[in-house]
Amino acid sequence: MRPTSRLVGLLGIILFFACAFTPLPDFLSRALRIPSRVEHAEAIVVLAAAVEGNGELSRESLRRSIRGIVLQREGLAPILVLLGPASGGGPSEAEVRADLARQLGVPSQAILAVATAQTTREEASRLRALLQPRGVRRILLVTNSEHMIRAKAVFERQGFDVLPVSADDVSETATAPEGRLNLTRIFLQEFLALAYYRVAGYL
Repeated sequence: MRPTSRLVGLLGIILFFACAFTPLPDFLSRALRIPSRVEHAEAIVVLAAAVEGNGELSRESLRRSIRGIVLQREGLAPILVLLGPASGGGPSEAEVRADLARQLGVPSQAILAVATAQTTREEASRLRALLQPRGVRRILLVTNSEHMIRAKAVFERQGFDVLPVSADDVSETATAPEGRLNLTRIFLQEFLALAYYRVAGYL
């Protein structure tokens, strides 16, 4: 067992240094990214991210929200759908996002805040029930780039024509060890989620 343990330990060390001190994490994350298609649609759908303990939007949630708001203000779709569950008894992420959108000039009647979904699959199913009776099929889907392949496939499974819009910069590259390790974590998390969705038949 000792040689095997040593080999496993050595491989772990090599993998750690490769992820922390080489461009490997950025290369892997790019494999999950697809180009954005910013075109006119019938609705803009901004997927949930997270709300901080103080009720403020997380960095990722704020980034996605701003991207969706800008798209709506540019006239690319008449409806802005803001998703995000409740957290800790305070306002839901969707409600916080809706308040932000109104402050930035989006009319209240153009905003649809949806706070019931907890997963990407639940978000897609919920929006199928809400949007398709209104005749909405073509959507601009806003999320982070690593999440886009899974999200796009899930929404297409629900009958939507999806135009992907990444909320982050696809040319973004982590250069510090901490950033590279975080990028590795994000890649592994999304890779496992994508594999689970495929096995479960959600895609």
